[in-house]
Amino acid sequence: MDRSIIIAAAEGDKKAFKTIFELYVPKMRPIALRYARTNFEAEDILQESFLKVYRNLKTFKNDGSFEGWVKRIVVNTALNHYEKYRKDYQQDNFEMMDEGVLGQEDAMEIEEINPSQLLKIVQNLPDGYRLVINLHVLEDYSYKEIAVLMKISEGTVRSQYSKARRYIKKILAELQNKQKTSLINKDTNHK
Repeated sequence: MDRSIIIAAAEGDKKAFKTIFELYVPKMRPIALRYARTNFEAEDILQESFLKVYRNLKTFKNDGSFEGWVKRIVVNTALNHYEKYRKDYQQDNFEMMDEGVLGQEDAMEIEEINPSQLLKIVQNLPDGYRLVINLHVLEDYSYKEIAVLMKISEGTVRSQYSKARRYIKKILAELQNKQKTSLINKDTNHK
């Protein structure tokens, strides 16, 4: 991003901010979608995030990448959104899941799944799992940092991460089994 556009937007140039908005909203939408339960919620997070970007442009010190700065705002806004609506989320739903349900099936590798399927899997994870997976795997936060952000113990974060991985593995195995069944049915119908 051209520094002059950032400076102009920080000084109130609406056209310059529109340039920033149009460039970064498409890049930040997938991040908001990973944290949100619905598209509507993701749009809410994006809208709030870009209001914060607009209000705080003067604080950007050009120390790192502008995109990284915007991304941090989106992630923090998503976490604030979670905290604000925590009572509406079922944070403990992962603790109540039956260990037998999580399974140890052989599953396809994540690389074998198209990105939209993977996003759907992440969006449908129980809230606590989704947040931990996003923060640890995709945003590279440590367990300790996640514990502080989510206001839970580091042990709980580790437990959620472990259970989330098993849960994803189970979903991937189910997808793989559906694909195999579909292929078998298709092959049987052609004979």
